[in-house]
Amino acid sequence: MFRWFARIAAAMLLLHTFAAQAEPMYAQGKGYTKLAAPQPVSPRGKIVVTEFFWYDCPHCAAFEPELEAWIAKQPSDVVVKRVPVAFAPQFVAQQKLYYALQALGKVDALQAAIFHAIHQQHIPLGTEAQMADWLAGKGVPRRQFENAFNSFGVQMEAKRATQMVQDYQIDGVPTMAVQGTYTLSASMPETPTTPQVLQAVDMLIARVRASMAAH
Repeated sequence: MFRWFARIAAAMLLLHTFAAQAEPMYAQGKGYTKLAAPQPVSPRGKIVVTEFFWYDCPHCAAFEPELEAWIAKQPSDVVVKRVPVAFAPQFVAQQKLYYALQALGKVDALQAAIFHAIHQQHIPLGTEAQMADWLAGKGVPRRQFENAFNSFGVQMEAKRATQMVQDYQIDGVPTMAVQGTYTLSASMPETPTTPQVLQAVDMLIARVRASMAAH
């Protein structure tokens, strides 16, 4: 009888050890941070995940395939949005590139291609002219792109993106935000790899979902 109990206890201890090893240890300040002032998100009733990125950032380029695969697995209550950052005035053009493509309905078709062009093909895409030349080769008419790029709506979206960078206290990319409340980045020492970042995002999504269900 004693041996039977000992075997059961040993098995339970082993299972507990495996579970502890498999469960990522995340806490505020370790893997993610909580904003002092949560930001509003839309649409209401959805869990909103935001990626802050920069086209010229090599880390964002490396993150893109993993992020795209993760997005494809998300259920209908999760909405993923992207916000291009401009840490310096000369990078505003790439903010406008993103929002011009969004206005033209071309983001999904060209997002990965832009990263590939910049980081693998070493094609400079920092000015409106360079962007128009490259996009023309991808089937986007030059005049159509230029009209969108210089539109009032795109200019307002770029300004709004810069304001969001300030409101979310973004100082590096890629950074993910969950429900306007939590932020986390691959640059944090406790979450150095893409899978760990996305595991933490999954954990925070589950937390937000449970909170929404309780109210």
